[in-house]
Amino acid sequence: MAPIAAFAPAWIGFEVLQLVVSERYLGVKQIQAGRDPRLAGPPEIVAFIWAVMIVLYWAWMFGMLYLRVGLPQVLALIIISTLGYTVRRSCGLKWVLVVLTFEGAIRIGMLVSLCTLLWREIY
Repeated sequence: MAPIAAFAPAWIGFEVLQLVVSERYLGVKQIQAGRDPRLAGPPEIVAFIWAVMIVLYWAWMFGMLYLRVGLPQVLALIIISTLGYTVRRSCGLKWVLVVLTFEGAIRIGMLVSLCTLLWREIY
């Protein structure tokens, strides 16, 4: 197993955290209050750390492509992330959380599948 593949479980945690944070900033309470979170946004340090984590996530996905470890799962991660970003950019605020939830659920499923594949490779 390639050392880079060992980060797969950490990305599951990141995906869950991303769903929790997106609910906080884009959730039903924000919509009902009539606040557009895109105008206020998270604090600068949170936004910076989040952006760095997303860049590292994409670098990890492309690194896994290069290694050809769990190729179908990694390709699905890249395709779903790209499609999700495209849809989120074009839909209204009320649908962003729905798209993020579906996108996150599929990515978590692909990561769990990848972790299972890697676990079987070890044992």
